Amino acid sequence: MQDSVPRFHAEAATAGGTLVKRPLSWRSSVCIISATGTSGRPPYTPEEKNMNALLPVFIRRVALPAVALTMLGASGGLVFAQQESAASTPAAQAELDRRKKMGGYRPDRMKNPNLTSVPPKLTITPPEEIPLKNIQVPPGFQVELWAHGMPGARMMARAENGTVFVGTRVIGRVYAVMDKGGQRTHKIIAEKLVQPNGVLVHKGTLYIAAINKVLRYDNIEANLENIPTPVDMTDAFKLPPDVHHNWKFLAFGPDNKIYIPVGAPCNLCEINPEVHGNIRRYNLDGSGMEIVARGVRNSVGFDFHPKTGELWFTDNGRDWAGEEGFEEELNRVPKNAIGANFGFPYCHADGQPDPDLQKANPCAGVQLPVVTLGAHAAALGMRFYTGKMFPSEYQDAILVARHGSWNKTERNGYDIMMVKATPDGKNAKVTPFMTGFMDKAKNTFWGRPTDVMLMPDGSVLVSDENMGAIYRVSYKR
Repeated sequence: MQDSVPRFHAEAATAGGTLVKRPLSWRSSVCIISATGTSGRPPYTPEEKNMNALLPVFIRRVALPAVALTMLGASGGLVFAQQESAASTPAAQAELDRRKKMGGYRPDRMKNPNLTSVPPKLTITPPEEIPLKNIQVPPGFQVELWAHGMPGARMMARAENGTVFVGTRVIGRVYAVMDKGGQRTHKIIAEKLVQPNGVLVHKGTLYIAAINKVLRYDNIEANLENIPTPVDMTDAFKLPPDVHHNWKFLAFGPDNKIYIPVGAPCNLCEINPEVHGNIRRYNLDGSGMEIVARGVRNSVGFDFHPKTGELWFTDNGRDWAGEEGFEEELNRVPKNAIGANFGFPYCHADGQPDPDLQKANPCAGVQLPVVTLGAHAAALGMRFYTGKMFPSEYQDAILVARHGSWNKTERNGYDIMMVKATPDGKNAKVTPFMTGFMDKAKNTFWGRPTDVMLMPDGSVLVSDENMGAIYRVSYKR
């Protein structure tokens, strides 16, 4: 499953059906429409040229529906309207060509061959429009709206003094959420970046990873009023420039290394595993790159086991293989298997050969997952629970955010799952923890859980990209 979003996005329609006209950013706004550039703007990057090639998709999928909604005075956001309409409309030729180039495009295997991705809502959602009451958690747990008003909020990292930094993709921003006496405020500390999904804080230093860009902000919490010019570490990390599956997740390991994924630049294709489809670790200065996992299609979440220190990560399976395949994975990298092969592109899920890209013994030597997490569910952020607030059965369990499907006729995911397993990855059991973001009867959703993060008091924060919000989950005995 691709953690999907179209290459172009307009601001979504408001509840009254009018468009917010503020551009997303200089580089990600409609300034990109001119193929020859816009007077006064910087030259196009390779990533933007790739995006420009999909302009017809943007017009058909986003701009025209938005104009139509405005003219008709329709109620409800554009994003919600597209949940039903986009899935039944045949794709434009440019989009069909793009899908074919991405490999493995077999719409004939789907109940609905016209499935398409749904863009996140990129306007501020007022608290009263967030249906918090729909969220369901086990008895004794409570959910509250912790922060809101941050369109596209995705991956989270907490600094030593309590500031929570939040990455995004489409809107190109990084937010800082400050908590003062229980009151949260936030500000944009970086913008006009290409999908700055990855955020990490270590000893007061903030790292931001965008597509082929790594920035370092030293002593960030002391400089929130006047954000300094970051140190550009892009050349040191030498990340490939591909956009597809190249949005980052960052984590600091017990070995004092920064861990970064580099996804496959396709849906299904043969790759050079030394360049794409891997998870890497670096020294803090970007030196000493080492690949710790190969054959990884698209990981956007990992953590380290609290007892063994081993890396565990989510990985998203390929699209267009069928309604029920291939499932997302929760994987473990044993200490004695650094650099192991996790299967892509020939072997998927719990040892299933790919039907379209074949080779002899495709699953031989492949490190199979601890457990699979459902077809097309987009398993993203994950954390081991090591706090003291939740009941004892949650200790060392994994909370996984399933962002939700697009390449499945009957939607799947849109929740937080709990995974219990032994430290060596045996006897895994998956149970729902936080649900209610999707209406199964109507096959629609309102929220897209994206990341989870443990707080010092033992509560857990959950980001929601679609609502631009963060929820706090607590437990009261």
